[in-house]
Amino acid sequence: MADLRASGVKASSRAEVPSGAAGTISSGSGECRLEARVSILMYHQVGRFKAMRQHRANYCDAGRFARQMALLAQGGFNVIALEQALAGLQGQQPLPPRAVLLTFDDAYAGFVEHALPVLVAHAFPAVVYAISGWVGQRMRWATATPGRAEPALMSAAQLRGLKDSGVCIGSHGANHRKLGELALAEQARELGQSRAALEDLLGQAVPHLCYPFGSFTRATVQLAAEAGYQSAMTCLRGAATGSDHPLVLPRKAISFGDNLMGFGWKLFKHRPKPALEDWRRWSRERSILQAGVGP
Repeated sequence: MADLRASGVKASSRAEVPSGAAGTISSGSGECRLEARVSILMYHQVGRFKAMRQHRANYCDAGRFARQMALLAQGGFNVIALEQALAGLQGQQPLPPRAVLLTFDDAYAGFVEHALPVLVAHAFPAVVYAISGWVGQRMRWATATPGRAEPALMSAAQLRGLKDSGVCIGSHGANHRKLGELALAEQARELGQSRAALEDLLGQAVPHLCYPFGSFTRATVQLAAEAGYQSAMTCLRGAATGSDHPLVLPRKAISFGDNLMGFGWKLFKHRPKPALEDWRRWSRERSILQAGVGP
């Protein structure tokens, strides 16, 4: 397989930021330096829903969403675009304090009605991850559950219409399959076909990815790099920092049950889960090997 750095993906283990980052880390000398950090929020559907007990992470009430965005606007947070987040995490430019990135998985049609007007009102950029093989169809990849709706996904025209609203379109695979459970050749097809189809649909490059179901392995990361992706979102929990590989970015899931207090708590909760710490160790080890530095 090709080297990750040869694909244009930078894998620095930690980026120093001159100013504006929201945290500190200790250096070997006992001094502290600011660390790049972004709270990447993960949404799925935004709309009006009945009370539920299952699949709550897939829903956000439209009223609560509007209040969440108002809190970001009025609470000193800086909602930034994906490219700015990547540049800041890789140490190429400073990040603003309390940096936030908004992501929306699956490209549900309800985004246009319920989320987009709120984002436009605040001039907030966002990223929507579309499934190339499901454009304009209904969500039917989930296990059938009595009473669970099968909402519409955005059409090609709706996806194209987002380009002028500060919304970046990324890939969420070709068929919303668990990549980490597929054979390597099938993973490569899912990644490559999705990117090619979306680029043809949009008439622009699609260098950003989100792993469906958060399912991926080290081999998946390598295949994503070979397919030309520059970043990839996961379901690993925590704030994104310079310690994260750009193809293994963690997020914070916003759930149906999150009131404004719960939402605010997630914005300030940065401690990584153990699974994320494991991937960060992998990223550091890989960076050392690629740099040719011995143990």
